[in-house]
Amino acid sequence: MIRHAAAWAAAVLLTVAPFSSPSAGAADISTAPPTARTPAQLVVGPQGSDSAPGDAAHPLRTVRAAVQRLGAAGGTVLMLGGVYHQRIRLVHTQHITVQPYEHEHPVLSGAGLTPPPRLTGMVQIADSSDITVRGLEITRYRTTKRGTVPAGVYVHGHDRDVRIVGNHVHDLGNDNNTLGSFDINAHGIAAYGDDPDQPIRGLVIARNQVDNLHLGASESVVVNGNVTGWAIRANRIHDNDNIGIDAIGFESTLTGGDRYTQRNRARDGVIAGNTIERIRSRGNPAYWEDGSWCNCADGIYIDGGSHIQVLHNRVADDDIGIEVAAENPRGTADHVAVLGNRVTGSLFTGITTGGYCNGAEDCGGVRTGSSHDNVFNGNWLRGNNRLDDDSPELLVQYYAYRNTFTHNTLVATNTAHALYGTVPDGSGVPGKRGNRSDYNHFRARGAGPGHMEFGWRGITYTGAKKYVAATGQDQHSTFD
Repeated sequence: MIRHAAAWAAAVLLTVAPFSSPSAGAADISTAPPTARTPAQLVVGPQGSDSAPGDAAHPLRTVRAAVQRLGAAGGTVLMLGGVYHQRIRLVHTQHITVQPYEHEHPVLSGAGLTPPPRLTGMVQIADSSDITVRGLEITRYRTTKRGTVPAGVYVHGHDRDVRIVGNHVHDLGNDNNTLGSFDINAHGIAAYGDDPDQPIRGLVIARNQVDNLHLGASESVVVNGNVTGWAIRANRIHDNDNIGIDAIGFESTLTGGDRYTQRNRARDGVIAGNTIERIRSRGNPAYWEDGSWCNCADGIYIDGGSHIQVLHNRVADDDIGIEVAAENPRGTADHVAVLGNRVTGSLFTGITTGGYCNGAEDCGGVRTGSSHDNVFNGNWLRGNNRLDDDSPELLVQYYAYRNTFTHNTLVATNTAHALYGTVPDGSGVPGKRGNRSDYNHFRARGAGPGHMEFGWRGITYTGAKKYVAATGQDQHSTFD
């Protein structure tokens, strides 16, 4: 669960060494089951009976009864249209698909259910394999209690080949209003790899709509901890009050000697083709700080993740478009490729990398982790910094080194015409520098190259020629 601070350095630039892409297994993930099967089928309906035969004329009442009757061989549970006030639990289960009957519309509603004091989901999957949940509407699972964490879909333990596809998760969450509390949490779709010995592997979250959630300090869609070889593709995530998609490492998902290991990181994954809109923390009580709201909800956030591709997403009108960083001071975000994304209308900044604080008093004494060996290429940024507080289209903060920024288009629209921003001390890590920027295209609305603003290692340059001459960066870039 993210605990994103409000303090931000006013600055940026990035880049670096060769990027090694995620494993072929992550890139090749599809929504098709791994093997062809002709499974048994049972039908459930809101007015059914668990002693019924389980056909369309005589449906069972609960998904649980259908799964038990299908047994170890598995099969398909077909849900008739209507409202189901029941949670679905698939634990130590295999070869199960849950989906609508023909073209009907089942609604899984948490109205009237009381979430227990921990993280639970309307659909909960644990220690299972070859599971598909498709085409359900999931809603109204809510609480007002701190420490209780409702979710639409919750995957945890060790799982293999779980597919969450084409569902609509909406209007659920934690409605507690305690200002400044990080004990308010909820999720739309969450995968927590909390088994140190076996990861969640082959997870697909695709073509879902996730919207109108009250999340507190947590995320709309998240993979956290021991999760590898995953894909989050073609989802529409909008109008939520915290992060849209998050890939997390180094939280207490694994503890003890496992916490600061590669096992406790979302890794070898793909975030591609998603549309993420209006992700804003204003009004979220967890982000009331020092008498004001923190505008710090990311559309896409890689927080301590590794070897992840962020490809061709549309990110619009969020607090922050895309961020690659590590909140834990012992953590790092590395070998992330942010490629071909379109980022517009962010309140604060379009793309940012590096930690937001170096332990200084002016940022609350917090120290964050590092960002290195990441690639930002072919992205299109325009009209970000709608707050018009002189923050740039692209911000590189503390502990960022060996990152590469190339072939991007940046169009500044704020009154400062700010394109880059950097922190005063460069990377903030002794001996760790080497961020590189080149072959980009820069524009500033209402201003020519002579009025563009760039920051580099804490120095602000007004005018493209001054910036290039002083820094040696962007020697092959274009300015108009």
